Amino acid sequence: MQRALIRWFRHTSLYVPYWCMGWMIPFYMLFGHKGYLASYRFYRKRLGMPPLKAFGYVYLNHFRFGQIIIDRFAMYAGHAFRIEVDGQELFDELEEGKSGFVQLSSHVGNYELAGYSLRPEHKDFYALVFSGETEVVMASRMRMFSGHKVHMIPVASDMSHIFALNKALRDGDIVSMPGDRIFGSPKCIPCMFMGEKANFPLGPFVMAVQREIPLLAVFVMKTGTRSYKIYVRRLRGEDPKTFAQSFASELECIIKQYPTQWFNFYDFWM
Repeated sequence: MQRALIRWFRHTSLYVPYWCMGWMIPFYMLFGHKGYLASYRFYRKRLGMPPLKAFGYVYLNHFRFGQIIIDRFAMYAGHAFRIEVDGQELFDELEEGKSGFVQLSSHVGNYELAGYSLRPEHKDFYALVFSGETEVVMASRMRMFSGHKVHMIPVASDMSHIFALNKALRDGDIVSMPGDRIFGSPKCIPCMFMGEKANFPLGPFVMAVQREIPLLAVFVMKTGTRSYKIYVRRLRGEDPKTFAQSFASELECIIKQYPTQWFNFYDFWM
């Protein structure tokens, strides 16, 4: 089916799949109660929306999520998007330096586009990815990343991916990993986020502090049918907890600016 989608997107406007998806979302909301309720509570409790407005935002949130999935496959099919970067100089400064650094992603917007737009010239880029992706997706990513010095490291149940990430940092390269999901390890840091404590993974922040390397947060947000804006932010802190809180604060700012592009469809808070 995914191969068929890519072939279809080569010969159609993005408005067609967007329109089709818009009619399918109510059925998904009807049967996907867990994700729907988590999103509804987010808009009601975290953003203080009245019930009817929160319900409308749940639909818009699902619609935007579907658009971003479609955009990924559209890129595999050859569609191009306009990309604006806010903070390119922060990435360039670290990319040209001798030290490696950690670049944190999150489940907002379309982070995959960062790998196509923030292209390292002097370092290799190692991205931690979900190991359960389909063969079509992984092969398409490899093709898109070819020539960009980007390498994918799947999450392993035996935690062996940690050794690969540490080696990349020792070699002075770039490591990209999620800053808002806990992979395998129960170790986490509680941070104030959207008015209440939420758990963030300990690993990325400990890794940066132990190696005394910089941390960037990168958010890739959809701004139009064929346009995205990348936000690059330098994180500040003295220890893992303050770095984690810096990331949580930056994430909160971007969510408030783009409230329909928060894609954690479960109860994120403690």
